[in-house]
Amino acid sequence: MLYWAAIFFIIALISGVFGFGGIAAASGGIAQFLFYLFLIGFVISLILHFARKVDDSTGV
Repeated sequence: MLYWAAIFFIIALISGVFGFGGIAAASGGIAQFLFYLFLIGFVISLILHFARKVDDSTGV
C-alpha cells in the first residue's frame, strides 16, 4: 500500500510540473489517502504485536 502511495505521489509531482493541475490534485489526494490508510494499518499492527507480546510473556 505504501508502494502505491509513492507511485501516486510521483504521478502528482510529474503532472504538476507539466501543468496538469486536475490530475496532480487527484493523484495527490489518492496518495494522501493511501498513506494515511497505511499509517493506520501500521499503528494497529504495532498495537496488536505488543499486545500479543505481553500475553506471551505471562505464559498464558
